[in-house]
Amino acid sequence: MTGVLIAGLAAGLVLITVAAISIGSVNLPFGAVWKTIGTRLTGAGAGDPLRDQVIWDIRTPRVLVAALVGAALSVAGVALQALVRNPLADPYILGISSGASLGAVLVVAFGASAVGGLGVTGAAFAMSILSVLAVYALSQRGGRLLDSRLVLIGVAVGYLCSAATTYLQLQVNPTELHGLMFWLMGSVAGATWSDLGIPAAVIAACMVFLLLQARNLNALMAGEDAAAGLGTSVRSLRIALLVIGSLLTATAVSVVGGIGFVGLMMPHAARFLVGGDHRRVLPVALLMGAVFLVAVDIACRTVDRPNELPVGIFTTGLGVPFFIWLLLRRRSGGA
Repeated sequence: MTGVLIAGLAAGLVLITVAAISIGSVNLPFGAVWKTIGTRLTGAGAGDPLRDQVIWDIRTPRVLVAALVGAALSVAGVALQALVRNPLADPYILGISSGASLGAVLVVAFGASAVGGLGVTGAAFAMSILSVLAVYALSQRGGRLLDSRLVLIGVAVGYLCSAATTYLQLQVNPTELHGLMFWLMGSVAGATWSDLGIPAAVIAACMVFLLLQARNLNALMAGEDAAAGLGTSVRSLRIALLVIGSLLTATAVSVVGGIGFVGLMMPHAARFLVGGDHRRVLPVALLMGAVFLVAVDIACRTVDRPNELPVGIFTTGLGVPFFIWLLLRRRSGGA
């Protein structure tokens, strides 16, 4: 059953990718998209140069970046929810996205010298690590992680990072402020082929590690004592999950800016469909996240034509009601 679902999601991802490439300020027929992609991949004779440039150089990398970022945030959500054993955890709510955005904005606004020579990705990763370490440390008492503190402290750290980011926005050139604010809300506009390499490599490496650790992740979700009793090195695994969640989030933020709630919604949807076994949850969440963010990007380009809306408007608009429902469900004992 899971194999059928994964195959269906993979096929759906291909179809929605072609649809997303076809849709824009000027809609293009599916046949033209398939022909151009096939021509580029096989090296056959070129068609209409202008149409091919729009499809291959502008729209295709944009759609692929959206898919990769959706996959990265979904996998980050799975890792962080296993780390803290709390289904409310995700990069946005735990303050990781806000921390990564702060690091990236420091570089965008003041250059790499402001963060010790780090680039956008390095600064985003460093600040995301600092943010999640603060949340993790403050949420403990007597060496035990308190779920009741986790979300509240994560929100507080996120607000602190957001306040610092807002201050930095006031220091930049007014002509750059609009673009910076649009980027902070999340946007895949302007994505190029050079933006694909790092996210693809990071996702592949993190997925391999997480799949190899799937049994240990299952044990960790049952509790620290149960995991230790089954031979899992709980401390080492948690540190690894901390790094993976932060790395995936920082990579996504450095490419497209801040996009919230994808890492909250997709893992839950995956668990609803295939249960709690991480051997099934991870690939399903990855594909669902990719499909979801490509669909959101289509909405960004079509809801208010010819204007384009930030991705974060849609993900937050869907994610906040989902978060409230999930919180109420937990309080009523439904989860």
